[in-house]
Amino acid sequence: MIVHHVLFWLKADTNADQRTEFRKGLQSLQGIEVIKTLHIGTPVTAIDRPVVDTSYTFSLTVFFDDLAAHDVYQEHPLHKAFLEQFRVFFEKVVIYDAE
Repeated sequence: MIVHHVLFWLKADTNADQRTEFRKGLQSLQGIEVIKTLHIGTPVTAIDRPVVDTSYTFSLTVFFDDLAAHDVYQEHPLHKAFLEQFRVFFEKVVIYDAE
């Protein structure tokens, strides 16, 4: 199993409507057939511990059966369309892939 965890920091001037559209864009990725599970989250700001990073805007966690499925996802038209449309909204992205 491969876990693909992406943290997005949206630009400071991103408004509420743009954040809503960004979330919808993330949700559109569920249409990629190789995804086993997809979770979209935001920071839990009620947790106040020095080791917990709450500076990001959105978290995307995707589970795949294997690396081949991950590779299909990376090249899938829905994934490419998401990046094309929404990359202008984020100032930083960090990705953690684990097996």
